[in-house]
This record gives sequence, C-alpha cells and structure tokens, in this order.
Amino acid sequence: MSKAGTFNDKEKRGRANAEAQRSVGTMKSFPLIIALCLFTSLHAAAQTSATAQQGVLAPQGTYVIRNARVVTVSGPEIENGTVVVRGGKIEAVGTNVAVPAGAEEIDARGLIVYPGMIDLGTSVGLVEISSGAPGGVDTSEVGDINPNAQAITAVNPHSAYVNVTRAGGVTSVGSLPLGGLIAGQAAFINLDGTTSDEMAVVPRSALVINYPRVSVTSLDAFFNPQERNINEAVTTRDRQLEQVRKAFRDAEAYGRAQDAHARDASLPRLDRDIVLASLVPYVRGERPVIFRANRESEIRGAIRFAEELRLRPVILGGGEAWKIAAFLREKNVPVILTTTLDLPAREDDPYDTNYTAAAKLQQAGVRFCISTGSAGQFVRNLPLYAGMAAAFDLPRDEAVKSITLYPAEIMGVANSLGSVEPGKTANLVVTDGDLLDARTRVRYLFIAGRRLPLTSRHTELYEQFKDRR
Repeated sequence: MSKAGTFNDKEKRGRANAEAQRSVGTMKSFPLIIALCLFTSLHAAAQTSATAQQGVLAPQGTYVIRNARVVTVSGPEIENGTVVVRGGKIEAVGTNVAVPAGAEEIDARGLIVYPGMIDLGTSVGLVEISSGAPGGVDTSEVGDINPNAQAITAVNPHSAYVNVTRAGGVTSVGSLPLGGLIAGQAAFINLDGTTSDEMAVVPRSALVINYPRVSVTSLDAFFNPQERNINEAVTTRDRQLEQVRKAFRDAEAYGRAQDAHARDASLPRLDRDIVLASLVPYVRGERPVIFRANRESEIRGAIRFAEELRLRPVILGGGEAWKIAAFLREKNVPVILTTTLDLPAREDDPYDTNYTAAAKLQQAGVRFCISTGSAGQFVRNLPLYAGMAAAFDLPRDEAVKSITLYPAEIMGVANSLGSVEPGKTANLVVTDGDLLDARTRVRYLFIAGRRLPLTSRHTELYEQFKDRR
C-alpha cells in the first residue's frame, strides 16, 4: 500500500475515533441533562402550586355568603340564608343578619352551604407513596407497644393528599397510626396549614389499639397461606392482650405514684417513663381509645377489655357492628364505620350487607359516623360513602350528619365543628348541588375562616393535559 493510502487510512481512523469520543461524551452527559430537565420541571411545578402547598397561611378575612340554602345540620335548613364569617368563626347565620362593613361578599344564589366534612379513619399526612417509596410512609414504629408515638409529629402538611382531599369538601380528618398492638396517638387536624402544629385541632385526640384477632391462617416466608391450630391462635391472641393489659396497669400505677409525689414531695419520685406517661390520660378516661375491630367477636372483646380497664372505647372498622347493635347501644360505644363500600366478607352474605350497615346502626340508636378508612387517596370520596348509605335506607339528613356533626361529637369537638352555627369554627363547604351526589362540585371552601383555592395535584394535571391531542 502507498504512503498516501496509509495516511488516508490513519486520517479516517482518527476521524472515527473522534466521533466515537464525542458520542461517549454525549452519553456521559445525558443523565446530567435529564436531571437538569427534571429539576426544571419540578421547580416549575413547585412554583405553580406554591400558594396551595408551600405558601403561608391565608388571612382570616371577613366574608358574607348571601342568598344560599344553608344546611345547618344541627337545626332546620335556611332558604335564602346568609352566613357571616369573621375572625375564623361563624359570626351569624340567618335570613336577616347584620353585615360587617368591608366584608367580601359571595353571591351564593343557587348554591348550598354545608359544614366541612370530617373523616376520622384516615392516615392523611402520614402516607405519601404507599408502595415503592418507604420514605413516604410514616405510619408505625418498631415494636408492639408505642403509645408515645404521636401522629402529629409525622404529619406532612405539604402532602398532595391534603389539597386533593379538601378540594372535595373534607376539611378535617383524624390521622391515625397503624402498626403494632398499641399503634400510638391519633391527631385530629384541619386540612390547612404550613406546619403540623398549624393544622392541629386536637394533636393527641385518641389512642389507637389494633385489637388482636384470632386467625387460623398464617403466611410462611414465601407468603403461602398455612393453616394453624385454633388453640395456638387463641393463645397468641391472649398473650397479645396481656401485653396491652400490663401496659395499662403499669401506667395506672405510674400515674398514682406521680400524683402521690406531687402531693407529698418527701415521697420518692419515679424516673420519667414516656411510654407509661403517654398512657395515663387514657387510663383515667380523659381521652377516647380507638379499637380497630371488624368481627362481631372482636368488637365484643374490645368493649369488654375497655370495661375491665375503665377506658372510653370507640370501634374503628365495625364491619359486623350491625350484628350487635343492641349491645353497642347498651354500652354507649360509638362506631367509626369504614366498610360501607367494601365487598361482603363472606360468600353467602347479601350483596348489600355493607351498604345497609349504617342504616341498621342508626335504627338501633347506635352512635356512629362514616369514614373511608383510607390512608389518603380515597378520603376525597367520603361523601360518596355517605351517599351509598343514604341509597340503602339511611335517612339523607342522617347521612349528612354521619360525615359532619357525628364525627365531631365522637371526637369531642362538636362545640367548635360539625355544623353551621354562630360561634363555631368557620369550616364551610359551598356546593352547587346535594353534598352526597357524585355530580356535585365544590364552589367555595373555608377552613378556620380562610377561603382556600380549590386547586390540587389533580387540577394541575388536568390543566396541563386537557388540550393535548
């Protein structure tokens, strides 16, 4: 081969190597380009939703809602009524009320004013991405006995579920821990605030106990169902109950010892025990204890256990509570019903077993409220749960109360929430139709007297993609 040919070959190889190096350089920088694009898009999204999710609290303005039908819940409905909101409270309700000077007026002709809805059986703020992102789930602590675990410390006020839920008219929720036997203390919160403290209505509203059940089915290491002896299952249940019983007995003794030292400083003072100290208000009946229980036997067991220890029980779940409605009424134990839209638990149950459960409790005189029982994603559907119960014999006014006034009464906050009355906190929902109708839209929303935008991750995605071909 000639020298000229050799040079040309070398030149071609050099050019090829240069092209390859440029390609490699481009590939190496590709992840950086993607990261920069992702950061830019996330930053833009954050800027778009800053008011709704990361901004400061809106001011508590003065508002007058005119010409509306007002569903007070605690009293008769008011046609062509007026609601005055000032200083975070409902100042006046009626057809002829004094209007403060400078109030912002809302013409609600053809609209309906309801109290904000309340869901007591959620984990809103504690769960963001339930699968695939462990950092987005903060519902439980290590171990079985964790009364010192407080949900309020883990509530994320910037959770996407907060805006999505309240845009549907749910203004307050009970956010409950999940794991172990004594899961921890629930937080009753409003769905507005830049910190968990700003959201808190009752930061330690109830103790949550997962009442142990007798199960003859267990899962092995490969998640294959295995049958086990009924006696073994009962022994396991009893051992777990004894753990909980001992914790309460120890807390009772701990509280008495602390009180004795407070009365007489010469007596020895016990070292502070945060676990036992957390249980003292519940041992003394100062706050309710929520028992997760669905089966008839579990509900009876939980109530008897509470009687033994002089606790204030509330049943959460209550799938078979209707079967022992007379017993619940006799014991005056309220039920947070979470199974309204569940499938029947047994093959031979009627299809409407769960749809009619709320009506059966109401007819028996049992105190109850309806909850989605959702960690977060379905809490926005709370009015549909009550609507289904209303379609299956629960009177419509009772269905509305089951998601407004009744949960407030169960949690002991009915003096400030749950109905449209002067002096109560201004948690209000203004709709263009029946609250329990799936076609109804929320037009205005107030939490603690603040008018909030009806924007959420759902509305942002809708705006982003509605014109896409």
